[in-house]
Amino acid sequence: MAPRRKKIYEGKAKILYEGPEPGTLVQYFKDDATAFNAQKKATIEGKGVLNNRLSEFFMTGLTNVGIPNHFIRRLNMREQLIRQVEIVPLEVIVRNFAAGSISKRLGIEEGTALPRPIVEYSYKNDALGDPLVPEEYIVAFGWANQQDLDDIVSLALRVNDFLSGVFFGVGIKLVDFKIEIGRIWDGDYMRLIVADEISPDSCRLWDVKTGQKLDKDVFRRDLGSLTDAYTEVARRLGVMPANATPMKPTLIN
Repeated sequence: MAPRRKKIYEGKAKILYEGPEPGTLVQYFKDDATAFNAQKKATIEGKGVLNNRLSEFFMTGLTNVGIPNHFIRRLNMREQLIRQVEIVPLEVIVRNFAAGSISKRLGIEEGTALPRPIVEYSYKNDALGDPLVPEEYIVAFGWANQQDLDDIVSLALRVNDFLSGVFFGVGIKLVDFKIEIGRIWDGDYMRLIVADEISPDSCRLWDVKTGQKLDKDVFRRDLGSLTDAYTEVARRLGVMPANATPMKPTLIN
């Protein structure tokens, strides 16, 4: 029997295991879906497979256009080999159109185009509900310095340009998305790279013509089948065959 792998971390949607070589991890995508800071939960068969394939597609695309990220290669249907990084304790949010919390906070109608892409930060802390934080807090508490923040904004906007173009090419509007950033060291030199995942779990995606939601808002707002939405994204991008059959969700209390 193969030895049990050492679990490094388990989040709401993924598990990280010790990798086969120093400086690597194995990222496993679960079938769990959560919303409203995990107050709403479901197990959706096949969701992890879809997100593994989609995140591979986007991370490979980032590599091809010179945007550094943690992805090394996909190992199987649910796992990928990634570089081990020190995660900056922030979610970096890029907004192109008003939706979700910014609409509620500022009273802007959902779908309104923003004057330019807006980059926001939330502090990664589930117990606090991942609160939005200004740059002043981030620098004062030592989560990142000003140079880090300049580099993070540059990375986030480059990712936005890439993703917006890819999605628009298949008739999907990138409303907003969030990424995480990791630190890696080459000797004494520190670099910031894109980490975690890029998938419909971390993006708001609307059909350009109909406005149909193709992201986790389908689950949040009870708008239909989440796997139908994710499978449609994968089909349009050529990640899954056109005749792929969506899996069925199983709700849990």
